[in-house]
Amino acid sequence: MRIYLEVEVRRVQCRSCAGVKREQLAFLADNPFYTKRFAYYVGRRCRQATIQDVAEEFKLHWETIKILEKQYMRAQLARVGIPGPKAIGIDEISIRKGHTYRIVVSDLIRRRPIWFGGEDRKEASMTLFYDWLGEKKTRGIRLAVMDMWKPFRNATVARAPQAAILFDKFHIMRHLGDALDEVHKAEYSRLSGQDRSYIKGQKYTLLSRRENLTLQGPAGAQESAGGEQAAEHGVPAQGVLRSTLGLRARGLGAAILRELAGESQVAAPQTLRESR
Repeated sequence: MRIYLEVEVRRVQCRSCAGVKREQLAFLADNPFYTKRFAYYVGRRCRQATIQDVAEEFKLHWETIKILEKQYMRAQLARVGIPGPKAIGIDEISIRKGHTYRIVVSDLIRRRPIWFGGEDRKEASMTLFYDWLGEKKTRGIRLAVMDMWKPFRNATVARAPQAAILFDKFHIMRHLGDALDEVHKAEYSRLSGQDRSYIKGQKYTLLSRRENLTLQGPAGAQESAGGEQAAEHGVPAQGVLRSTLGLRARGLGAAILRELAGESQVAAPQTLRESR
């Protein structure tokens, strides 16, 4: 059942600009065909169901529900105010095809996103977050977790120099893996003859954990001589990446968060990511 309100709206002529203005009614939503109360009800329904489902429930267009939901979300954000995070996670998400990005900043201690914006993932867009947060609250940031995207790092160093920057392990491992591939190919090209046999087929060995390596498995194809020859060329044969990174500082991010939050246990820092 739908309820319709018929309201007389006064129109007045402005003495300054001579234009005709319409009376503003406080109970109307941004979409003047609906009330704020209805908009907030729609917003609460959207927290439990998809926009499409809510649109079908009220027999309204998808775009209409989206506009009403946005008004509800703006009202909720206004009630929360500007936070004062001590540890933040920074990442970007793709909102459509064609490399169109927006930046998401999360409060890692309270475990919730606090800012979404920018026009892309450049340094100028990242700076908008610190402008929104304000100089005083920016000085309170002690930890910034991010990937190795340079504009994020530059903006954070410029606006929050007191904050420690922690790169996520995934990107560090990826760069180490790329560097290992380059060295592996360079060594294979440099050697010839029998020496190449000690390089070929050893990538599995290099990427494996030490405890997973056995002489009977794929890593043992070259027997112990392969490991000795690899070491002779300066390339450790057993889990070089995992043993090097593996990570003695595994709980570093969680330890910093525990200190900042004053809690005994806090989840390890994770930023919002979208699979690409």
